[in-house]
Amino acid sequence: MIVVHKIALDPNKEQETFFRKSAGCARFAYNWALAEWQKQHEAGGTPNEAALRKLLNAIKAEAFPWLLEVSKNVIQQAIKNLGAAFAHFFRRLEEYRHELDPRRKKRLARKLGYPKFKKKGRCRDAFRADNGPPTTGADAVRVDGIYVVLPVIGRIRMRERLRFVGQVKSAVVSRTADRWFVSLSVEVPEEVLPRKSHAAVGVDLGIATLATVSDGRDPYEAPKPLKTLAKKRRRLGKALARKQGPGPGKAPSKNFLKAKRRLARLEARIANIRIHATHEATTDLCRTCAAIVLEDLSVSGMLANHKIASSLADVGFSEFRRQVEYKAQRYACTVQLAPRFFPSSKMCSRCGHVNDNLKLSDRTWTCPACGTTHDRDVNAAQNLASLAESTPATACGAAGAGPRRTPRTKLAATKQELNGGIKSQS
Repeated sequence: MIVVHKIALDPNKEQETFFRKSAGCARFAYNWALAEWQKQHEAGGTPNEAALRKLLNAIKAEAFPWLLEVSKNVIQQAIKNLGAAFAHFFRRLEEYRHELDPRRKKRLARKLGYPKFKKKGRCRDAFRADNGPPTTGADAVRVDGIYVVLPVIGRIRMRERLRFVGQVKSAVVSRTADRWFVSLSVEVPEEVLPRKSHAAVGVDLGIATLATVSDGRDPYEAPKPLKTLAKKRRRLGKALARKQGPGPGKAPSKNFLKAKRRLARLEARIANIRIHATHEATTDLCRTCAAIVLEDLSVSGMLANHKIASSLADVGFSEFRRQVEYKAQRYACTVQLAPRFFPSSKMCSRCGHVNDNLKLSDRTWTCPACGTTHDRDVNAAQNLASLAESTPATACGAAGAGPRRTPRTKLAATKQELNGGIKSQS
């Protein structure tokens, strides 16, 4: 099992300069390989990342001698990343081949994730070092107490120790605002972490509260950092706009760069507050449940509603689902998805009647069929819980089959409901 620990670094000025140089070389190698890929494809060839790596190795000493100042691992991994990006694109192309209009090439490429060129200042500064086959000496990525050892640069101090014991497989050094981080991938033995309960629950995600659970526990509140810090963000954005930025034939002023760093630090703080709340909620869920039913939400479609788009982005539905899915594997927890158009909020959890007149602004409603008064979010969570399929953990109280390398996510079968409710789709 591969686990990743992201740790803040404490580099000196020389090491930080090397980080920036390595990130720039990785960006150049990626862009060069993408341009060469497109050139070979237009000429009728069949490019691949292995051939491009060999080609760059053959010419870089004469054509790009400054690439020799950083680890060869950085350059090779950048081109491997391009190969992985194209593999993802072709996989998506095959998956949606019959649903897309080939005449709309630009929209098609954007939808399927065709690799794009990375622009300095617009893309994330990052580079990767990979141990791959057993390596020794300067090319080895390893952890030495509170230090991480990287090729060429050597020992860099970390802000905390690595939490996992195992073989370090790779390291990705990245920059967020003005701070540098290392993400260490570690191979550890597979194990099932202890769970506190064998219950199956439904989880309703929302804007007012991050998640409401069907078992009656207190809902997980959304910190809404974007809304809380909106005034400060707007003020820093205006201050940045008043400074002399980069333009044709002129460099940005020092005050512009300072204002840009202030805004970037605030954006990072907003993201950290949001991700911290999501981690706390998803970890608690996976520790206390054997089966979790979530809605299969179309977040991109919901963001088209400009009235709630900002609030939706402030809670992070997609990130919540991603975290639940990977953490569930470690706790032997099953994740199920309700059908996308399942009326979890509109259906009475007691009698099954569907209230088509329910509006988004209605937080409580009374069922016209049985007279039960519902809290909108609690009712939706209870309806989702009713879709939970029987698993070894929920039926027998066992620990389950243990963690697996493939996600334990599956579509929940819709049950037969009363009074005109949703019928089984099987």
